[in-house]
Amino acid sequence: MMRRTLTTLALALAAAVPLPALADWQPVEKIEHYRVSGRSGIELYRSIGENGPKAGVGRAIAFTDFKLLWSRDYRPQADGSCVLAGARPSLTITYRLPKASGDMPEPVRGNWRTFIAGVTAHEKVHGEIIVEMVKAIEATSIGLTAPNDPDCNKVRAELQTRLGALSQEQRRKSREFDRVELSDGGNVHQLVLALVNGG
Repeated sequence: MMRRTLTTLALALAAAVPLPALADWQPVEKIEHYRVSGRSGIELYRSIGENGPKAGVGRAIAFTDFKLLWSRDYRPQADGSCVLAGARPSLTITYRLPKASGDMPEPVRGNWRTFIAGVTAHEKVHGEIIVEMVKAIEATSIGLTAPNDPDCNKVRAELQTRLGALSQEQRRKSREFDRVELSDGGNVHQLVLALVNGG
């Protein structure tokens, strides 16, 4: 009974929302690899330190980046106002991850698989944070309006102000997530220890 009620409510809401407001887009996700090598956990980790993507002053184990483009529909109104009637994102998320080459003995091979699975899961959370930001941008964009704005310049300026705040929030969430995961005892820290100490 509960499921039927929720489905009916969802259909009613969908019917009430103008088509441009529906989130019918999906991000494109790509994985790029950089090569590492070694026959032990410590050798593999050293290779990551030598070949990993640059991040700040050093190198990272992995890195998530994105490219975001928008198709926006600004509509001047008869009363001189402007409304942003539609905003559709084109989002590509790229995960840069290590890929081991060469032969590895057991248990190193198994430890590496566990390490990569954990690092990939970590980076996917960064991807989710990016998608959350884009959805928030979409929500704050569609329907944004300004009076006495025949050229839609006020709407554009207000949108840029909002985008700056949402972008800063995405960065804050990502930094906080990394701080927890990379700290002593954190998930990524544990993955590194298991790899390095496991053979």
